[in-house]
Amino acid sequence: MSMDFTVGSALIVFATSGEVTVETAEQPASPEEPDVKISTPTATGGKVATSPSIRAHAREAGIDLTQVPGTGPRGRILRKDFETFATGSGITPLSTGTAQAILQRRTGITEIKVIGLRRKIAERLATSASEIPHFTYVEEVDVTALESLREHLNSKKSAGESKLTPLAFLGIALVRVLRDFPQCNAHYDKGRNIIVRHEAVHLGIATQTNDGLKVPVARHSEARSLDDLASEIRRVSTAARENTATREELTGSTITITSLGKMGGITSTPIINQPEVGIIGVNKAVDRPMVQNGQVVVRRMMNLSSSFDHRFVDGYDAAAMIQALKELLEQPALMFMP
Repeated sequence: MSMDFTVGSALIVFATSGEVTVETAEQPASPEEPDVKISTPTATGGKVATSPSIRAHAREAGIDLTQVPGTGPRGRILRKDFETFATGSGITPLSTGTAQAILQRRTGITEIKVIGLRRKIAERLATSASEIPHFTYVEEVDVTALESLREHLNSKKSAGESKLTPLAFLGIALVRVLRDFPQCNAHYDKGRNIIVRHEAVHLGIATQTNDGLKVPVARHSEARSLDDLASEIRRVSTAARENTATREELTGSTITITSLGKMGGITSTPIINQPEVGIIGVNKAVDRPMVQNGQVVVRRMMNLSSSFDHRFVDGYDAAAMIQALKELLEQPALMFMP
């Protein structure tokens, strides 16, 4: 019969014969390895003492832990032991390089304070998305004839003249359509709870800049010719990108056009630029096979993804407006008729 108890790190055993045996108890894990010690049989039948995290890394890297020399208590494998073995520092390196890849994983982070223009953009978009019930309507438009007209008109320009862009044609068509849909060329004055409809069309052109998204304005687009509008869109967009636009050039739009250009994708869900009630989104134009009169033909197709404030623009009116815009873009001669 014997009795035993532990004092500090010593195990003291009293036998019935009166003999006292002192044994050294197992030391706690090194502070470098706070994980609970786990011994798991290996493929070779031995036992390996290490942490669960190192054991997981070893499984992923295909490392046999029985081959890793441990420098911890009782040969426990510490993280530095595993890393030394994995990188081949004085040890035969792994041929697969898997462990090296594990150790090269990036764990750094970068914190960027949301201030200035980025903060204003975030606040405006969050307010718009949370307060406005967006109604998004997507329609595909055959712009084959429009592209043909645009290329023809550009071919007539001299080397120094600015070329016409699809955005200019869209602006002209939108001006014409808004005559019949004045509810879409409006502001909602939340403070007075009033809808303000505008006769003037101040086109906002959503423009990506190094400082973030800006909306320069082509004022009185309803009074401009195609070339004049194209020139003004180019001027205010350039000023926004170069950070030279005035406050007046960046405020006061009555309806906005947003386009991602060649990155336009198939469809998008544009967020309304408050206090406006509508935004016209332009997606990328691509050649696609279409069926016309029972024949498969290649046509230049482009989607319009537009959003409206459903509180003040009914879904039917929004769809009717886009259909009217579609007709002008597919039959571009109509947009120049009185």
